[in-house]
Amino acid sequence: MTFPDITAALRAAMPELRGRMTAGAVMADITWFRAGGPAQVLFSPQDEADLAYFLQRAPSDLPVFVIGLGSNVLVRDGGVRGVVIRLGRGFGETVIEPNHRVRTGTAVPDVKVARAAAEAGISGLAFYRGIPGSIGGALRMNAGAHGSETKDCLIGARAVDRQGTIHVLGLADMGFTYRHCGVPADWIFTEATFQGKPGDPAEIQQQMQEVAEYREANQPIKERTGGSTFKNPPGNSSWKLIDAAGCRGLRVGGAKVSEMHCNFLINDQGASGEEIERLGETVRGRVQAHSGIELEWEIIRLGERLL
Repeated sequence: MTFPDITAALRAAMPELRGRMTAGAVMADITWFRAGGPAQVLFSPQDEADLAYFLQRAPSDLPVFVIGLGSNVLVRDGGVRGVVIRLGRGFGETVIEPNHRVRTGTAVPDVKVARAAAEAGISGLAFYRGIPGSIGGALRMNAGAHGSETKDCLIGARAVDRQGTIHVLGLADMGFTYRHCGVPADWIFTEATFQGKPGDPAEIQQQMQEVAEYREANQPIKERTGGSTFKNPPGNSSWKLIDAAGCRGLRVGGAKVSEMHCNFLINDQGASGEEIERLGETVRGRVQAHSGIELEWEIIRLGERLL
């Protein structure tokens, strides 16, 4: 789908904007599935103030979305109407603070935060070694792995709302539940502060190595995938339900269910966004027919289907 180029009009309304806008950006180049249509506009703000300035002046009816590393996103083939915001270098700093705290921009990959904490002898963040995304996504999804979740170590965050107002949030303001955050969906996280505990760097590095080895042995991390596809239902595991419903290795076009880990979808033969989504919906249907349980998507699906 081809969208009209609105970048000149946006620039005219925002003469002091410092970030980069790209019309018709190819989303398949920046998402891990390597599929889907273009973004009408891709905007990379220079920093929090630039992001707030953009949101203050953007038309209220302009759709706005945000992505991080693109690991947990499936873009539909019709593309994304409106503006996709991708946070970059201005949100990429990690600072070790007193009292075993780590302050980081939300564009920083989770693994880099784990490494920075380990090098500083701060324990409690090693689980981020096993999460393939950025801190912004971890906040939005209350990301977790290996028995720990974001809510266990976060003490504060900053976010910009749709009107460009900056909010300083405490843990209680986040409304965390399993793979969910209660902060309004159109607020964009810009910074997070974590509280760790004193630890031995060598022991923390060993923890991280074990997490990395587990991922490599049990997840298709070298494939074009979006990570865990479905949330685990209460008291159950999505992959076990998918396997029991006979979906291991199931294929729709160029997309298939991973044989290594059934809760991962893989684009191994040039799949379209539609094929990947249809495979996911087929899996959901088979699991519901087999077990009576309705799986809920964990991967975020953006954009419009092709007509």
